[in-house]
Amino acid sequence: MTFDIAVTGAAADAVARMVPQLVSDGVASGITTQDSSLWGADAEDEASRRLGWVEAVAASEALVPDIIALRDLLRSRGVNHIVLGGMGGSSLAPEVIARTAGVELTVLDTTDPGQVLSALHDRLATTALVISSKSGSTVETDSQKRVYEQAFREHGIDPVDRIVIVTDPGSPLDSSARADGYRVFNADPNVGGRFSALTAFGLVPCGLAGVDIQHLLDDAESVSLQLALDTPSNPGLVLGAAIAGTRPLKDKLGIVADGTYIVGFGDWAEQLIAESTGKHGRGILPVVLHVDSPEISAGLPDLQIVRLVHDRRATEEVIEGEIEISGTLGAQILVWEYATAVAGRLLGINPFDQPDVESAKIATRGLLDARPQPSAAAFVDGEIEVRGTGVDGVDSVRAAVDGLLEQLGPDGYLSIQAYANRIAFRELAQLRSILAERAGRPVTFGWGPRFLHSTGQLHKGGPGVGVFLQITTVELLDLEIPGRPFSFGQLIQAQAAGDATVLAEHGRPVLTLTLHDPANTVEALLSALR
Repeated sequence: MTFDIAVTGAAADAVARMVPQLVSDGVASGITTQDSSLWGADAEDEASRRLGWVEAVAASEALVPDIIALRDLLRSRGVNHIVLGGMGGSSLAPEVIARTAGVELTVLDTTDPGQVLSALHDRLATTALVISSKSGSTVETDSQKRVYEQAFREHGIDPVDRIVIVTDPGSPLDSSARADGYRVFNADPNVGGRFSALTAFGLVPCGLAGVDIQHLLDDAESVSLQLALDTPSNPGLVLGAAIAGTRPLKDKLGIVADGTYIVGFGDWAEQLIAESTGKHGRGILPVVLHVDSPEISAGLPDLQIVRLVHDRRATEEVIEGEIEISGTLGAQILVWEYATAVAGRLLGINPFDQPDVESAKIATRGLLDARPQPSAAAFVDGEIEVRGTGVDGVDSVRAAVDGLLEQLGPDGYLSIQAYANRIAFRELAQLRSILAERAGRPVTFGWGPRFLHSTGQLHKGGPGVGVFLQITTVELLDLEIPGRPFSFGQLIQAQAAGDATVLAEHGRPVLTLTLHDPANTVEALLSALR
């Protein structure tokens, strides 16, 4: 399958206006040769340490034989179930790669105690765990590693035989894991997490799970020459201009995939775009949509629709105003990475930093240290506690949510953030379409705490036009974290409270709904809001 892109409407106007200048400025070749000056003097230092992804395909070739050899060794020992403990870029890319390939990979990108317990109880005897952390100090992955080490030992299994580490060279995790005898794969330290799909972070868990990772790299390689050339047809320049060059800027990007050949791509692209562009009051908000999402037909002037289709040339005429793209997953990944770097240049921001991500982590650590009691609920509706914005003078969940939606401006968006077990309570994701119908504006949905490592940057650093509906749960069972003074339940509650605090400090409206006994409360919430 060849990579193909068609643009119409305002996006086509942006391409016609912006691409000739991008070609004249040598932006494509500059990205390929890792010219760190392309994003201005303020970004040059960071960019000089974050452009290794343009060489990821070639650099990762050497990893493939080692990954396949380890996969075969594990399988010879009866180990055929791979669990990935990772957050943000360490989990989103492996998830879309494995799902698209139809290969089972259990992605544990959460601190929800129920979801962690479910993973621990799933085929432990034949499980290997991949712990992926670029910094080597991520609290979620450290907690997952600790609880799996204990579980393996309790079942008479040496953790060294079952845990594989992926991290940057010289990280705290790199040093401690090697000292403990774990198998370690190092990733290129000059690649940021959200650009790491084609590095060890994407390849190791997927390769161990059974994905043909050489084929993935070959697909990316097939488009690399096009991306390096300063030509008007360069798909990275075209896509970058189409999503960041419209005037006025369409700063919401509706990503629609038919779901038949690339599965879950929007979730990966969401982090790539939001965390790269959302800062200094600017940014592009990705909105992951289904083919029948209400936003598509609403004609919203600030929403640019891009469709991923199996074969663009086989479709009928492209819908006016939309972008349509087809290509293999490996090619799509590389094109969108180039396009995001181009978008950063057009927006005048540094696409490689994430200045607001750390704020929620700091707030979480403070809450874990102080361990304060939760603030009193404004009111309780059934088994749902209600706190935050839009609760004055109301006494029901529906009225409180209506109050939040009333604060949506003509250029605003609603972000739903569910700190919950995304396997057991996946129906919570229905809230996105339910509230999109009522809001008449773009609505995003993210599972906490994983979105803190992705779209959380845009929520705080991007345009201050979002309103936030936070869903938290209190489960009947908690899970201790070995060697830590807090449990998984306390950790996820602190992460939710910390993020709500930081959003409020940025002047963002936040409404928090806490569901007690969620197994019996989720449907009541959905019914109240339908």
